[in-house]
Order: sequence, then C-alpha cells, then structure tokens
Amino acid sequence: MCGIVGAVADRDVVPILIEGLKRLEYRGYDSAGVAVMNGTRHLQRLRTVGKVQKLCDALVETPTHGHLGIAHTRWATHGVPSERNAHPHISRDGVAIVHNGIIENHEALRADLTARGYEFTSETDTEVIAHRIHLHLQATPDLFEAVQATVRELHGAYALAVVSEKDPDTIVLARAGCPVVIGVGEDENFVASDVSALLPVTRRFVFLEEGDVAAIHRRSIRIVNAAGAAADRPVRESELSADAAERGDFPHYMLKEIHEQPRAIAQTLEERVAGGKLLEAAFGPAAMDVLKRTEAVQIVACGTSFHAGSVARYFIEQIAKLPCWVDIASEFRYRQPVVPKNTLFVSISQSGETADTLAALRLAREAGYLSTLAICNAPESSLVRESELVMLTRAGPEIGVASTKAFTTQLAALGMLVVALAKHQGSSREREQQLVTRLIEIPGLVELALTLDADVRAMAERIKDKHHALFLGRGALFPIAMEGALKLKEISYIHAEAYAAGELKHGPLALVDEDMPVIAVAPNNDLLEKLKSNLQEVRARGGELYVFADPESGIEPSDGVHVITMPRHVSYFQAPVVYTVPLQLLAYHVALLRGTDVDQPRNLAKSVTVE
Repeated sequence: MCGIVGAVADRDVVPILIEGLKRLEYRGYDSAGVAVMNGTRHLQRLRTVGKVQKLCDALVETPTHGHLGIAHTRWATHGVPSERNAHPHISRDGVAIVHNGIIENHEALRADLTARGYEFTSETDTEVIAHRIHLHLQATPDLFEAVQATVRELHGAYALAVVSEKDPDTIVLARAGCPVVIGVGEDENFVASDVSALLPVTRRFVFLEEGDVAAIHRRSIRIVNAAGAAADRPVRESELSADAAERGDFPHYMLKEIHEQPRAIAQTLEERVAGGKLLEAAFGPAAMDVLKRTEAVQIVACGTSFHAGSVARYFIEQIAKLPCWVDIASEFRYRQPVVPKNTLFVSISQSGETADTLAALRLAREAGYLSTLAICNAPESSLVRESELVMLTRAGPEIGVASTKAFTTQLAALGMLVVALAKHQGSSREREQQLVTRLIEIPGLVELALTLDADVRAMAERIKDKHHALFLGRGALFPIAMEGALKLKEISYIHAEAYAAGELKHGPLALVDEDMPVIAVAPNNDLLEKLKSNLQEVRARGGELYVFADPESGIEPSDGVHVITMPRHVSYFQAPVVYTVPLQLLAYHVALLRGTDVDQPRNLAKSVTVE
C-alpha cells in the first residue's frame, strides 16, 4: 500500500529517492519522508504530510544531500496521516526504517519495548520494528544480524529497508508478504517496492523471495533465505522503459489509460492468437496437459479483478461447458472450500502483489488443485513467480488508482482461457476460429467506443450533482454494471450500486425516483427483451434511465430515457469489454465535473499489499 525507495551510491542519492517516490505515489499519498546519511555520517530526516510535492518543497527549504538514503510514501494503516506517523521512523543511535505492510503482533512487542524503557513518538507498527532492531543491536554490532533477529519476531506482512549510523554504507532489506526489489547499478545499488521507481537509474533487478534478508552496498549484494542460508537470486532485465508511466498530453493518467486500451488489448492478444487459432503455449509449457485434464475452474480475485473473473464465469460455463466458481480472495482464504477433482485454480491481479489473492494462491497450492494459473499485469510480481501457469496481460504500467486498461486486458486474457478450455471440451475447429476472430476484433470496437466521449461527457453533466446511482445489467453484462458502479464511486464519491436487472422487483425498486439515475448496459443479446422489461419497471416509478444500447436494441430516447448508441455488431463474447469503455468515461467525466482527484482518490491505494 506504500512506496519504498533506497539508494547507496557515489553521488547524491536524494534526487533518485524523490524521483522514485513520485513514480510510486500511486501506492500511497498520505505523507512522505526521507532519511539520508549526510557528510557527517549522521542521519538527516525530513517528513511531510500530503503528497510527494510537499516533501519536494520542504527539501528546497531544508536542503539534504548524501550518498545513502531511504525514502517512503505512505498510505495509512496504523495511525492517522501526520508528520509523526510518517516514515522513516528512527530509534536510538540513528537506526532508521521504512516499512510496507502490517505487523499483527505490534501491540505485544510495543508493550515489551515500553517495559524496557523505549519511548514511542508515533502510533505506527513500524516504529516498533525500529526499536526492536535497536534492541538487538545491543547484543550484536551487526545490523544485518539485528534485522534477522527482529524479523523472526514479527507476525504479519512486511517489506523493510533499514539503515544505521553505526553502519553508514549499508541498507538492509527484508521481505515477507510484501514486494521489495534490488536495483543493480555500476558501483551503486538501489532498492524499491516496485521496479517502476528505479527505471530511470537501472533496468537490472534482483527480486527477493519470501523470508529473504539482504544487505546492499555500493559494490556488493548479500542475500540469505528464511533459513539463514546464502541465497543466489538471479539478476533479471526489466522490459519496462523509463517513460512507460509518463502522462503525456493527457490531463490525467486515468484518461490516458482509458485511451490506451485498444493497443493494450491488441498487445495482450499478439503472438497468442494466429491463423484463427489460440496458441496454448501462451499459458506456459505445461498448459496443454493441464487444460486437457481440467474439469472445473475456481477463480479468485479482488475488486475490479473479481469483476473480470465474474464475467469469465458466464463464458466458461456457456462456451467451455465447465463448472466455474468465482470468489473474492479475502473470503476464499477463510472458507475452506471443497475442491472437486481436476479443478484449475485461476488468480487474477493487476499488480500481482495483492495480499489476499497471494494468500489464496498459497492456500490453493496445498489444497489439491490440478494447477494454478495467474492472470497478471506485472511480470516480475510474486503472483507470477509463484504460479505454475501464467498469462501476462501486457497492459503496461497503470498509474491511475481506478483500474481501466488492466481490467479490459484481463477480460481479453480470460477470453483466451475460455477458447482454450472449450477446445479441450470438444469445441470444433470452426468454433475456435470464430471465437478467436471475435477476440481480434475487440481493439477496433474499443476504438469506436472511445469516439462516444462527447456524448458521455454530456450525460455526465446530468449525473454530476446526484448522490446515488443504480447500475443494471444481465448475464455477462451484470459484472460490467458492477464495474461501472465501482468506477463511479471510486473517483466521484457518488454512492453507486449494481444489480442484476431481474432483481429490481426484489428490493431496489424501492430506491427508484427522479433523483436516482439508473444506468443500464443493453447489448443486443438473448436477454435484451428481459432487460427492456426491467427498464420499463424503472420508468413506471418515475426513474431517469441512462442506457448504453445496441443500435438494433429498439431502445430510443424519450422523456426520462437518455440513450447512447453503442457500436454495431458487438457479439455477446465481445460486449463486456466494449460496454466497459463508456462506463469508464462516465466515471471520469463525472469526477472531473465534481472536482475530485481522479488519479488518486481519497482513502484508496493502487496496490493493496496488506490484508
């Protein structure tokens, strides 16, 4: 949920730290801070409340320089956003730490430290770690060993970067449940919670595994595993470029990422479908054997990714003819599911570091599933590294907190999974070719959907002052209605709910009046007539309808009915992706008109790496 950056070099590292924080600000923006070993070999710390720019302004007033330092941008879990709760936290004798994650036993550790005479200046669990490290330094002068001793006491999730005035040339790292990477340079090394923070200075990375503790110096890296044995972690070359996360001419990252969807979807399909066929090796070398044996599918995800999985369930059951279950990861990991024979476990995550989804995957590996498949946008992530099969979505960096292109590329990847499963359930060669053709057509249809921007903006003008909204869909478009409601509430702060349209008469109709906009997605499919009846129920109660309708749906504008006509010839298989786009644009324009922070909505962070 937060961002970590660190560097040790023969140059001033403060500009590197600040640039890294700016690139990680989507992970947290309640407060920010740096701690730098200055020329006198003493730590100089500076912390501010708010976004990274506040820290930049403070550095102008209080210039800070040094060859070693750590920095952090925070999304609050323990303690309100404030300077005293901001990282880095410092213990006695110049021990400083930055931390992502949650320490579950911090209260017991705090009580023990208080009894030993340690004084706390914050409400955070992180300060507990700093004091524990200092405590262990009394028994050993080695910072590395003190961190090892400390992490053995911690229960929970953490990524740590630790420095000490007693060891002014070293940064010590530790990882359990939260990502942290080492950037490898020439006579300089770096650390961050995400590779994107370090792309301006290196493209070579070492990824720590669960339980690893590492020490980085200018010219060396030392890593031990959870058992304390020396560990050889490979250096990997990142394919991301330093400018991949720039905003360009767009006023917001979200709008840029909405418009990047045709290319992102095309890239996700590239080299995986050819000649009217799906290339199953795209899922990994063992994919063909696994897919042949698959008799059921369990999908686990959170948030937007859960909606993608919910769409896939319809197609897996209708097209591949396999039973499919979709669970929210935070619930799945506690419900002790019965695992039918030969069930494929599918996890979906944009970041690949979502704590609940990772925990679900780790449980699945022990629960008797046939195999595990990750659908993910981050090739270097924990989810990818720990899954047997992988389908990367190739969306590129997504900076806006409200997911857009990550979602539609997940739908494309899941579409390929449906084709692969159907093939092994006896679907004909002609059917495979038909489905692959529909997938290849999606980027062009999304381009057409983007041309509706002006119409959507006009609709947003009518909705911007409302306090509630109801989204409706049927079949595979019901999860798209859920995604539309999520987008609107995330960035405009309008309360929004989604329902399967057939459920209106079972309660939601009580909410409908002229002040409750009802937003519906209406493709021309087998459920259209059912949906139109549901919409009539809304009009009969005086509700205002806003409908994204197929041109052949027969739904026309009238008093209280506002219609945006969607592209023609959108098949049932394509509709979830295509109808998502105007809902994204609607949320964006409503938020813009309401003056909210589109890219960094309050109380939310991009990567949810704690439970």
